Amino acid sequence: MRPETPPEPLDEAIARGGGLDTLLRDLTDRAVQAVPGAAACSITVRRGERLLTLAGSSGLPSGLDLRQYEDGSGPCVSAARTGDERYVPDTAKETRWPDYTRYALSVGVRCVLALPLEVPGETGAALNLYGLEPDGLAADRERARAFAARVADAVTVALHVEGEGAAAPDVRTALLSRSVIDQAIGILMAQERVDAQRALERLRNMSQHRNTKLRDLAADLVSRAATPRRSPRPPFPPRFPSGHGQ
Repeated sequence: MRPETPPEPLDEAIARGGGLDTLLRDLTDRAVQAVPGAAACSITVRRGERLLTLAGSSGLPSGLDLRQYEDGSGPCVSAARTGDERYVPDTAKETRWPDYTRYALSVGVRCVLALPLEVPGETGAALNLYGLEPDGLAADRERARAFAARVADAVTVALHVEGEGAAAPDVRTALLSRSVIDQAIGILMAQERVDAQRALERLRNMSQHRNTKLRDLAADLVSRAATPRRSPRPPFPPRFPSGHGQ
């Protein structure tokens, strides 16, 4: 059953993780909390020649993904391979993957939403959400897509750091850096009415101008935005001094 308490922020879920497996497991648990109608979640990634489940939420029947990998077909496999979203509104009426949907019905799953993840360096990845009611995920697909974008960023960083042989604290540091930079970009987009690319360029230029690490600058901006200011002066000057930040 879904917890009644609000889900913790994504960066807090990352920060309290132990190993890499725990960090990614936190993401899937967080997805279940963040998307109404979701009872379980998993992350599918292609490693070499095969697909595997990188992490799964609490209560996820292992066969939900494994059956698809063994058969080479199913909504999650299709989303990972094609990069296109796959939705099964009712497993009792689905005809595209009959063997898989029979198994899904046997464990109580009535709807499936598989969202492709853009993970550089990987040939296929997906965030898979499972519901217990027919069409139970239809109303919140936009929220699911937004969360999938965050998961893709976290998985990208986690896999990169894992590939470098770093320890779990280094993985958490990298993920938290990405999270706080994302927050700072969002704040600048709202304050200055610019797109994400321009906001990121603004942060980078100010980082160079102040000789400050990008993550530290972003953390300062997020902290200032969360604290009521006595002065209307913005945290960053409206424009760079001549000759700087270019």
